[in-house]
Amino acid sequence: MLKKENRISLKKNFDQVFKRGTSFYCKILGIKVNNNELEHSRLGVIVSTKVSKKAVKRNQIKRIIRDFFQNNLENIENGKDVVIIALPAILNKEKSEIEEALFNAFKKTNLLNN
Repeated sequence: MLKKENRISLKKNFDQVFKRGTSFYCKILGIKVNNNELEHSRLGVIVSTKVSKKAVKRNQIKRIIRDFFQNNLENIENGKDVVIIALPAILNKEKSEIEEALFNAFKKTNLLNN
């Protein structure tokens, strides 16, 4: 589970990332990144009912994304707010395919240190 300091939970923080952040989209997900004034990076995940009507599936996708973020937290640049938007095509993908897409998106947006 992600620590509270590594989560975006307030609507105003999400709005700030959407308004000022840079974005990258692929077939199964989108990523928006914005600088924050903190010493750590934070993650927000959006999986709408357009992806799946079933909460179980939406929560499963969120868990995969959060797990990837937590496992790579030491490689992620500090001081960033990251919002990941799941697109409907993510529903039929395996965990490894989702993690590969996340890794590529993080590289494209220069979030990884190495």
